[in-house]
Amino acid sequence: MVTATFRFYEELNDFLAPALRRREFQRRCARAATTKHMIEALGVPHTEVELVLVNGESTGFNHLLYDGDRVAVYPKFEALDITPLLHVREQPLRVTRFVADAHMGGLAHLLRMCGFDTLYDNQFQDDRILELSLQEERIILTRDRELLKRREVTHGCYVHALKSPQQLQEVITRLDLSTSAQPFTLCLDCNVPLRAIDKTSLLRRVPTAVLERQNSFVTCDQCHRVYWEGSHWRHMREFLQAIVDVD
Repeated sequence: MVTATFRFYEELNDFLAPALRRREFQRRCARAATTKHMIEALGVPHTEVELVLVNGESTGFNHLLYDGDRVAVYPKFEALDITPLLHVREQPLRVTRFVADAHMGGLAHLLRMCGFDTLYDNQFQDDRILELSLQEERIILTRDRELLKRREVTHGCYVHALKSPQQLQEVITRLDLSTSAQPFTLCLDCNVPLRAIDKTSLLRRVPTAVLERQNSFVTCDQCHRVYWEGSHWRHMREFLQAIVDVD
């Protein structure tokens, strides 16, 4: 029987049983168990892990464990440069895009407000979310650990916060997206790019008082909704200024 010693760091401890948090502990491992198998057996989705050290050496998820091994598991790093070490993902995504599960509607709305392409439908089932993630190279956003534990998942983010404003702050901070945001460039409902539209074409689509006060308008070619820089826009801008770079 193989017995290994484990130690999880920082926020990964939130996934562990209370008695196992922030300390070393031993666990018996199944025959031919890999680091990924044991990490997830202990409750930690593999998408939350950035670095695994076995006996002080960087390894991947497929590393077989042997009796007496010491395993250190680290979360995504934000401020520490670990490029000389081996990340457990082969490569980062070139474009930051998301697919959110059925419970992430508020977060999806706010990410679109920030200009991040985010697919969301409250009818999405796990298989569909996984399909979109793989086909379109999207990061899965969810609070469902079992979804993130699925072997096929390559990029995912477990969202700890319960309310959408805090969820947005968490995702932006964790993935270092503050300077990548392009606020007010996507339709909040359709997730498609907005385009400028001449106000003279909006006589029957926008209240006359708005046309008299505003000069700049954008529209969505899918739902035909029209946006302008009114009081609601200013409130949204004030909210985003504390989270992302807003021109």
